[in-house]
Amino acid sequence: MDLVPALEEPLKKVLGPATAKVMAEHLGLHTVGDLLHHYPRRYEERGRLTHLADLPMDEHVTVVAQVADARLHTFASSRAPRGKGQRLEVTITDGSGRLQLVFFGAGVHKPHKELLPGTRAMFAGKVSVFNRRLQLAHPAYELLRGEGEEAVETWAGSLIPIYPATAKLESWKIGKALQTVLPSAQEAVDPLPESLREGRGLLPLPEALLKIHRPHTKADVEDARARLKWDEAFVLQVALARRRHADAQLPAVARRPKPDGLLAAFDDRLPFTLTEGQRKVSAEIFTDLATEHPMHRLLQGEVGSGKTMVALRAMLAVVDAGGQAAMLAPTEVLAQQHHRSVTEMMGELAEGGMLGGAEDATKVVLLTGSMGAAARRHALLDLATGEAGVVIGTHALIEDKVQFHDLGLVVVDEQHRFGVEQRDALRGKGKQPPHLLVMTATPIPRTVAMTVFGDLETSVLDQLPAGRSPIASHVVPAADKPHFLTRAWERVREEVDKGHQAYVVCPRIGDEEDDPKKSGKKKSAEDEAEKRPPLAVLDVAEQLARGPLRGLRVEVLHGRMPPDDKDAVMRRFAAGEADVLVATTVIEVGVNVPNATAMVIMDADRFGVSQLHQLRGRVGRGSAPGLCLLVTEMPEASAARQRLTAVASTLDGFELSRIDLEQRREGDVLGQAQSGTRSSLRMLAVIDDEDVIAEAREEAARVVAADPELTGLPALRTALDALLDEEREQYLEKG
Repeated sequence: MDLVPALEEPLKKVLGPATAKVMAEHLGLHTVGDLLHHYPRRYEERGRLTHLADLPMDEHVTVVAQVADARLHTFASSRAPRGKGQRLEVTITDGSGRLQLVFFGAGVHKPHKELLPGTRAMFAGKVSVFNRRLQLAHPAYELLRGEGEEAVETWAGSLIPIYPATAKLESWKIGKALQTVLPSAQEAVDPLPESLREGRGLLPLPEALLKIHRPHTKADVEDARARLKWDEAFVLQVALARRRHADAQLPAVARRPKPDGLLAAFDDRLPFTLTEGQRKVSAEIFTDLATEHPMHRLLQGEVGSGKTMVALRAMLAVVDAGGQAAMLAPTEVLAQQHHRSVTEMMGELAEGGMLGGAEDATKVVLLTGSMGAAARRHALLDLATGEAGVVIGTHALIEDKVQFHDLGLVVVDEQHRFGVEQRDALRGKGKQPPHLLVMTATPIPRTVAMTVFGDLETSVLDQLPAGRSPIASHVVPAADKPHFLTRAWERVREEVDKGHQAYVVCPRIGDEEDDPKKSGKKKSAEDEAEKRPPLAVLDVAEQLARGPLRGLRVEVLHGRMPPDDKDAVMRRFAAGEADVLVATTVIEVGVNVPNATAMVIMDADRFGVSQLHQLRGRVGRGSAPGLCLLVTEMPEASAARQRLTAVASTLDGFELSRIDLEQRREGDVLGQAQSGTRSSLRMLAVIDDEDVIAEAREEAARVVAADPELTGLPALRTALDALLDEEREQYLEKG
């Protein structure tokens, strides 16, 4: 069935090339249908004002407010040396909070005439902090002139829709563009099977689109949202259900461990007992491995819950059954670390074919891009002959030259750092599709697991192994209370005096060349309020070694160091030959130094919630308690500061992942980076709509079981193609 022509109409034909270009470049909207699915973020009531106290930092916002006062200042600057520079400061209010607007130079004349005290308007701009106060620099604005002709025509109801907008295209301009295309909503094809729609009392799609963009009442908005959420949840779950159905048809070799083989020998030599969680999850994995279609399992576990041990036992079970297992790590540092810890845990069981190797032993090889030619040739030969049962490597494992004798299991560590194509290329190395185990230490709420990893079965490790220590976390407000930062460095010295070690993490390396594009720009007056660049490893290490940490052994680690140097630094740190490691986030994943008890994260507001949680998991890995200090210069009222307080207040990764998701609501849950500006889930909030997602998953499974090709539901197929353009379909297929 052809897609509906009216909704496929390019925007440039309908709105003109200039507006269409901005919509395509900044909002990813290309057709009439795209624009109809660009839903309002929220609604303002015509007579009411926005709550200014809750504005998020660094975000593009639209607010409805009233001008309280406006003052024109003159000042001297490099461009206006005789005191001829002009700055207009306008204070707007909603009765509970105030916000400063600032206009510069020639841009002051129009607002000076129009923004008189008492005027109501919509203002759009990016919220920043200047002199510790929130402000909008050079906001765009649209006066609300009461009930004039134009106002009534554009804002049909009493609710004003506020759209996700950009600096180039304000919310009210998007509203006017929608006015033009709204009649086409009548031709929208309804993807929900009629029985489902009627059974759940949902609006028809054309009516839902009209009500979401031009509601007359709040009930209109609720009805439209309920319907549009179902569309997204259902179409997405149908895509995942079809994927699961297709996977269940694929053949795989069942892999059952021998009762007295390699796995049994490994378990016998373990110096500790597995936690109950590790035993339960291992049993789920072994059941999957024994079936004749490929396992697709997601293993999530808190930092330090022992995922690597579970994965290693799965790999040994496959080797026992005559296959090979590959573990894919996102960085060389991590691949080397895994290789070291696996060979240590296995002892003589990792020395297959060597003198002193145990009877059931296999070979464990490392394969990374920076290995010497001879070592690499050797490793490749061991893989091709089957001599090596276990291989650990980076994406070097995916290259065409790498051939396996019989690849039975692929373990992907830290799934979110791998492109889907990379995982798929590795899966393609088996004679039949290998079993797949995906591991992540970023806890994923159940709804997200159902949405993002809907084609994977999920196992959760939520117990920490015995002997792990608690981690105390504190926010260090360096700008408000500089003495707190001084105390932070004293705490690091105290830990080192007790014989422990510390990490200092910075967002940047510091040897970047100045970007000529940036340095060539003249600084405008508003740029003077620009934020300073993030702190850099090389600068901070030097300042610490000369200042507060003088006399301690301070080393540096970052991603642009040659691999051998990185490995040497990690070895020295692990061996206790360095006291403080100043690093970028290369230490975020998998680095295990039980003697490191303190971590100071500089400019902590520049990191995401899950990243901070990952980083913090590098301390408290031994018997001594851990300490994590989050240093920031952000003001107390800012969203960034609230985020840090949330991280400091709980060690529960699932709780933090909820906070993270709520903050990144606009992020694309399906996108490979799982964050970004355009969301394929425009209406569905993964956290709040758990019931809708769970019900849609059941309905989708029923529909696909009855009609896997959806031959009887052409409108649903059309919607599937539209939601999952080629790239997304691929992402889902390979996820």
